[in-house]
This record gives sequence, C-alpha cells and structure tokens, in this order.
Amino acid sequence: MAPIKNYFELNDKEILACDDLIKKLQQKISLEDSTVKGFNVGTNSGKVAGQSIFHCHIHVIPRREGDVENPQGGVRSVIPSKQHYIRKK
Repeated sequence: MAPIKNYFELNDKEILACDDLIKKLQQKISLEDSTVKGFNVGTNSGKVAGQSIFHCHIHVIPRREGDVENPQGGVRSVIPSKQHYIRKK
C-alpha cells in the first residue's frame, strides 16, 4: 500500500474519521481553554500549496481574541490580495 500523500488521497471513510477527530479536538480544546474563541482548520496539499511533509495532515488552529492584529481574511491570508475585504451588509 502506497503512503497517503495528502488529503485528496483519503477515501470517504478516512475523511469521515478525520472530521470526527477534528470535532473532538475542537471540543476538547474549547473545554480546556476558555480563551479560545475560534478555529482555523486546513491542510496544505502539494508543494506549491506549502506542503513540506508529504503525508496527510490537517491543521486545527485555535484562535484567541487579539492573537493577530486583524484576523479578517482567515486562511485567505495566504493570498495577500484576498486577505482583507469589505464586508457587504
């Protein structure tokens, strides 16, 4: 069996298991640290996307009020022109 290099090589059962684990981590972190007010969840797939270790892994990043100057844009911050936008009302 070849190693799984990124998220897109997972089968449906593996994706569901990862999703379940992500939700469990979110709950555990939230219960243990009340300063966590949000999360970023993501994966880098391919060298041009920033992947440097070629096995599937998913980032679960707890976020706190004030942890960055302006959190608007979230994971879009990897594309500077997409980082900040004007929110439509």
